[in-house]
Amino acid sequence: MDGARKVDRSEGRAVSAVLTEAWERQSIWSQAANRLKASIVRARLLALLLGVSFAVLGAASAQVMAASAVWGKSLAFAAAVTAASASLVAQRATPQRIRDWTRLRSLSEGAKAQIYARLAGGAAYRTGAPDALLAERIDGLRADGADLARHCADLVPVPRPLPAVHDLASYMDLRVQGQVVGYYRPNAALMGRRLAAVRRAELTLSASAAVLAAAGGAFELAATGVWLGVAATVTMAVTAHAAAAKYDYQELEFSRTAEELDRVYRHWRRQPPAGPADEDRIIERCEDVISVQNEAWMVKWQGQ
Repeated sequence: MDGARKVDRSEGRAVSAVLTEAWERQSIWSQAANRLKASIVRARLLALLLGVSFAVLGAASAQVMAASAVWGKSLAFAAAVTAASASLVAQRATPQRIRDWTRLRSLSEGAKAQIYARLAGGAAYRTGAPDALLAERIDGLRADGADLARHCADLVPVPRPLPAVHDLASYMDLRVQGQVVGYYRPNAALMGRRLAAVRRAELTLSASAAVLAAAGGAFELAATGVWLGVAATVTMAVTAHAAAAKYDYQELEFSRTAEELDRVYRHWRRQPPAGPADEDRIIERCEDVISVQNEAWMVKWQGQ
């Protein structure tokens, strides 16, 4: 097994068939996780929009019913359709689908950790039969995720070269700094922007409710009571959506992990390892940081 080799043309280097197969398996798990997450995100957003539409259409129906029974009934029918649609859409974001998504992501990240460790030649992969060990660990991951195979059945690996990692220095630059600059910090910024958008929406809705309440009291407008209810319903829907998406938690975790990995990276640059044992500890430390973030993330998502 360890002797099977083929050429990675993009890098001009010989790589084992086991490494290639592991990298392809990681690609499939990553694609499956991304697809399932996209489905869940779309379902939640659509459910939010349908919920808002239901509140607005229901209020509009009550307002126009006296003036036009046809329009009032039409709006009431549309409100009923949106309510039913929201219930159906919500089935795309069930706790089971969320658990499947987080487990697929865990499999993908677990495979990636093993592949990078194998390429860097650290710890358990430093001696013996590294490809045999890698194959054993990937097989273990596949066994753990056997019930998730239905999400991967129609997927094929995305053609891509193996990471150009061959020692600790390339590991630190590509794996560690690559994660910090290309994944954790951009995602922390994205979650921050989404959280800010939610806060602005909540503030706008609260201000609108205050204006409606003031107008209703000052001008004795009975209709404002209905729209106050709409504003309250929409505000709760937006808040619930943000809580389900966990924008605040994700921003915190992405930022924390980026800072910790960057700290390890800078310490490595200041104090290069004295020998193989120190190199192994650095790799283990980096993978521990990433693993802790992944495990905490899984627990948080699966706990809802």
